[in-house]
Amino acid sequence: MKIKPLADRVVVQRIEEEEEKKGGIIIPDTAKERPQKGKVIAVGPGRLNDKGERMPMEVKEGDLVLFSKYAGTEVKVGDDEYLVMREDEILAILEE
Repeated sequence: MKIKPLADRVVVQRIEEEEEKKGGIIIPDTAKERPQKGKVIAVGPGRLNDKGERMPMEVKEGDLVLFSKYAGTEVKVGDDEYLVMREDEILAILEE
């Protein structure tokens, strides 16, 4: 199944950070913070402005992005989990 977001929405898949163990302490999954970095999987066509013109999206598929901790709505498609959020909930595009 494929997800196609509407308007200025973006589908993002979280990227899990590498686990660091300090002093031999293992932190359970329930105590870990959720990653705030992800990869853009799909992008909507953009929102309409007051004149009815389509505003282009600043992010594109494949971009690595940072987003706020509580951004978006979690959805599950098959075995994969995604976040669907508005473009304005994305804080930055990461460049390597």
